[in-house]
Formats: sequence, structure tokens, C-alpha cells
Amino acid sequence: MAAKSAADGFQQLPAELHEAPLAELTRLYDKNGKQFAQFYNNNRESIRLDQVSEHMRKAVVAIEDSRFYEHGGIDFKGTIRAFSQNAQTGAVRQGGSSLTQQYVKNVLKANAKTEKERRAAEAPNYGRKLTELRYAVALEEKYSKDTILERYLNISYFGSGAYGVQAAAKRYFGKPAAKLTLPEAATLAGIIHWPNRYELPSGLPKKQRQAHEKAMLERRNVTLDRMKELGVVSPQEYQEARASKLNLKLTPAPGGCEESDYPYFCMYVKQEILNNPAFGATFEEREARLNSGGMKIYTTLDPKMQKASEKALRKYVGPKETEVASQAMIEPGTGEIKALASSKKFGPGKGETMLNLAADAKHGGGTGFQAGSTFKAITLATALDEGWKFNQGMRTPGSFSSSSANDFKNCKGDSVGDPSHTVFNSSGEGKGGSYSLSTGTWSSVNVFFMMLEQEVGLCDTVEMAKKLGIKKTALGRDLVQVPTFTLGVNEMDPLTVANAYATFGARGKYCTPMAITEIKERNGKSTKIKPSCKQAIDEGVADAVSHVLQGVFTKGTMSGVGGIGRDAAGKTGTTDGYMTAWFAGYTPDLASAVSIGDIRGAYQHPLTNVKIGGQYYGSVQGASIPGPIWVKSMREALEDVEATSFHAPDFGRFGGGYTPPSEDEKKKDEEDEDGGPDVDIPRIGNGNDWFGRRPGNGNGNGNGRGGRPDRD
Repeated sequence: MAAKSAADGFQQLPAELHEAPLAELTRLYDKNGKQFAQFYNNNRESIRLDQVSEHMRKAVVAIEDSRFYEHGGIDFKGTIRAFSQNAQTGAVRQGGSSLTQQYVKNVLKANAKTEKERRAAEAPNYGRKLTELRYAVALEEKYSKDTILERYLNISYFGSGAYGVQAAAKRYFGKPAAKLTLPEAATLAGIIHWPNRYELPSGLPKKQRQAHEKAMLERRNVTLDRMKELGVVSPQEYQEARASKLNLKLTPAPGGCEESDYPYFCMYVKQEILNNPAFGATFEEREARLNSGGMKIYTTLDPKMQKASEKALRKYVGPKETEVASQAMIEPGTGEIKALASSKKFGPGKGETMLNLAADAKHGGGTGFQAGSTFKAITLATALDEGWKFNQGMRTPGSFSSSSANDFKNCKGDSVGDPSHTVFNSSGEGKGGSYSLSTGTWSSVNVFFMMLEQEVGLCDTVEMAKKLGIKKTALGRDLVQVPTFTLGVNEMDPLTVANAYATFGARGKYCTPMAITEIKERNGKSTKIKPSCKQAIDEGVADAVSHVLQGVFTKGTMSGVGGIGRDAAGKTGTTDGYMTAWFAGYTPDLASAVSIGDIRGAYQHPLTNVKIGGQYYGSVQGASIPGPIWVKSMREALEDVEATSFHAPDFGRFGGGYTPPSEDEKKKDEEDEDGGPDVDIPRIGNGNDWFGRRPGNGNGNGNGRGGRPDRD
């Protein structure tokens, strides 16, 4: 009766073991399918049993449960022996567990959510042991022996951060489990019973490492002895394996972006996942999926372009310098991010940075740097969109001040002009002159663009920026809508600026930046991500912008640097006081932006009288460091890409090139240059404009100082 009661009680124990998916690492791959980063809580890669060498299968069965293929989930001989020993001590000290029971124990530990549950899963008492036995019997009825062995090999911990036989094979011997030799297999099989005893983490003192390796060798030989005893290896195999050295080839298991080959791109992808509700309702769920979901994430990263960017950045800016240059490359027409790089090494060490300075704060970046004259391209696009022609322009003085607050209005309709704030032309532009839309852009004339923005309207210029994807600052704040908006007072990141310029290169098609092309789940399900694009501005306007910006290389601020041997357009940017410098440019195939500033703070540490990359600079401008970086990186990045030409602009719509001023106008300009009286700024739409501009639209909007004027 007692036996029957015990049997009935045993049968009433829960039998359905919840086997949650094992935590597996997530991998990132570049566009060529090569892995460049991985994330994990547990370094594990589940594999099929036929992907495990026969030596490993035999070794683990021999040392852990030699009667595995004979018993039915409970090894009665081992269990009786263990119960006998435990009865003498009054506690569970002898194991006696079958391989199936060990698998059950590992599953219960993996399922534990709290420390209390984890302790219960390993508690040395009969209740826990009976529960394991009941689950084991049920599993033997549910699965084949090979399936149980496969699951056991995938869930077991092998020490040194390796979960599962595949991760262990790579960690200790630098090879997949399928290629494990007999002595290697015996080594790994011997570790399972007490993995912490053989831990070999990096940084382990030499004496401890030697002691652990000695213990590992001794345990390996115990496994080999057992295999010989069972007759699963030949005498010759045994002798050769027993005589061999440990021959470890410890291979680190890099985790996270810090150990990635491309940490800045890795950081972008990581933040993209952590910020996207599609990967989980809460941040914790998204983080868990990233670190244990076993996803394969295929990205847009182009290693050739990435390396071209890194090489160019480090040629001009040293990794230990406080000045930091960053670059983003993106494909027009798709939004595929091809490269994200910085002159600084990614990391927590001295002289390193953990900020993704090529991207915005949402993707791991910082506050960004003021964009400078790169924003003049936005005002240019606004003017062309509102009907301006290439040869339209105005005579400009050497400085500009609002005559009243009503000269500029923001998009809320507030009058934001500030008569007390004066914008000056940079040195080299003199006190004034006559400029067309084209020549004013090529020479990057501050006063010309202040007057142009007043003409087309601050709000219209802001709205154009938003159409180009510039909706927030790098820190995620609303754009500062001030009269000096056109001079780039907002702090931006290279990726956002590069993508705005990519819209011009794609003939007005704006595409949301994308870093991921496909996600493969552990169950084989695949989700492909397509570009998200829309026609943001008129094709003809974009073509006209490209036409004007091409002249920057031949007639403008980049003429001293030169182009890249194919159609290219771009714009320099240097803020007042030389706090930061930029170059943004594009071809029909690739767009890129480069920024440089002092990581300690651009305002406190301007780029004047500095030594960068081994060269002294009295002042750093857009064409002195960012421009050359852009040229070198783009040349190499596009080396194997067939050149594509820009579409010719509609000259019937936008007019011809620059029309020189008359002799009288030249004389007047010379008076301005020589210090004569400044030319009065023509009132908007009064019919007296130098190039006969159309009447103003009445939108002229803006706000106070907002920032400091641009230098180029």
C-alpha cells in the first residue's frame, strides 16, 4: 500500500515542463553578410545534434550518463546508489542524475525569474529531486534520446561565458562543434559537471590560469579513461589523445558595440532596436529581445565605404586629440546608411568616447555641432522653389541688421527680428558687393543669405528644412527659428545633414534613414525592411540646387581643394569664432557630411591656433579639414561605383548663369569694398532690387540673435 501511495503521489507531480526558448545571442551583419557585432546575456548558439562531432556526443554520454541510451529517464542504479548515500547524511549530496534529469534541472534554472526561484531550482532536497524525476520521465515519453541529448548540449554551461556546445567549441578551441577532435571533445565534456572550476576569463592571474588549466587537463583525462573503459574509443585513439596537450585556443566572445569592428554603426542599430516598439512594448522587453532573442540582423553597412571614412578621418584628425571629426554616408534614393565613423576610438577609456557623434542623441549621439553654412543650401532650395533664378540677386552691404522685429516671423507668426543684432560678412567678402543666387552661394556670403531669407521668409526656410528631414536638433529639441537660421545656428549631427543633402541628390526624394534591411528570427521567420521614401521637393528644384552647389568645387569655397573626379555638389560650413566646421556634399550615388569640433565644448574651445593631425591651423574652416576628409573618403568609397551624372536643370525655368553687374554697379561695389557708404538694403518687393526680384511673399520671418553668424 505504501509503495502504491508513493507511486500515485509521484504520478500526481507536474509532468509538463515549460521549455522556454533558450537565450541566444543576436548578430549584426554588414551588407555582404559578414558579422560585425553581437549582443547577448548568454553567449549561446543552438545547433542540431548532427552539427556536433561524434567525439563530443560519445564523450558527454560517457562521462555524464553512460547508460543514457538504455534507461527511461531515470537511471535506477545511479538513483538507488545516490539515495543510499544521501540517507546516511540526511541531505541530497550524491547526484545520481541521468542526463535527462540534468537537462530538466538546467531548464528550471533557465526559467527562474527571481533569485528565490533560482535557489529552488538547485535546492539540495528530495522535493526538488522528485520533481526533476517526474519531469524526466515525461520528457523521455515526449522526445527521442537524440533530441534530449541535443537539447542538453545546447543548454549546458561550459564556463568562461560559453553556453551550449557550439559557443564552448569556439570559446576554447576557436572552431565549431562539428570539428572537435577527441581530446578537445573530452575536455569540453569534462567541464560540464563543474564549469566554474575551470573558468579562464581574460585577466586571470598567471598562477590561477595554470592551476585551472591543470585541473582541466586532469578532468579531460578522466573523461578519456571512462571512454576507454566503455570501449567507445580504440586503444590507439585513447593513447594519442591521452598523450596530447590541452592545446587551448581561447577566443574571446565579443559582445556589444565596444568590441565591434564598427562600433558607431553598431550603436546606431542597437538604439534603433531599443527605441522601436515593434521590438517590444517596453524598453526592458526590447532589450531582452536584443540580448537573448537570437536574431540575425542584416544591415546596410558597406565595409568599403566605412573603412574609407575611417581612413580619411584619421588622416586629418588624431584619435587622442580633443577635436573630433565625424562622418556619415547615406545613399540617395533609398536612405540606406552606408557608414558612420569618428576620428575617436569608441570606448570608456581616456581619449575615447561612448557617444555616437555621427548620429543624433536618439541613436547614441550627443548635442551635435552648429551646422554653419551647410544650412544655406536650404535657403537656396527655398528661393528656387519660390521662383528665383540662378542670375537673380542683390547688392549687399558688409553687414545686416533687421530694421524692425517684423522683418522676420517664425512659423507661429511671432515677429522675431532683432535690430540690435548685426550679422557681418566674413573676411574676404569685404564690406559688400553684388551677388546672384549662384555667386552668393559659391562665396557663401552671410549678408546675402540673411537678405535672401528675409525675402523668401524664415518660416518657408524652416519648412523646407523639415521637408529635407531636418525636423529637430541633434538633441531632439525643436529647431530654433531665428533670423540666423540660414547661417546654421541649430546644432546638428552629420547623418541628418547628409540625408538632407541626399534628398537633393535623389532629385527631391526624401528617404527615412535606414540601417536594417532584414531581420531573421530564431524560428526562421524573416522580415525584410524596404526603404521609406516620398517626393519631398520638386525634381526641378532639386536639380537646380545641385547645379548651383556643383560650383562650390570649381568657383567657390572648395575650389582650393578640388572635386572627386565625378559630378559632385556640396557646401562648406564654418561658424563664427571658428567654433565648428563642416562640409556636406553628395553625388547621385552617395551623400556625406563631415563635422569637426572640440568634444570638450565648441564655445569654450574654438578651432583657432590649434594643432590637429600634426598640422597647425590658425583657424579651421569647412575647406581646411572637413572638405579634404570628404573628398578623400568619397573618392575611395565610390572607387568601384560607376559614376552617375546629375540631371541638367531646366534653364527655361531657372534662367542661365550669373550675369555680371554693369560698370556703374561695379564702381558702386568698389566703393563699398573701399570703405565707402554701405548700400541700403532694398526693401522687400519694392521694385528696386538689383536683379529685378519678384515681389516678396510677405512671409519674412525670424527671431533675435539665435546664434552667431557663419564664416563661410
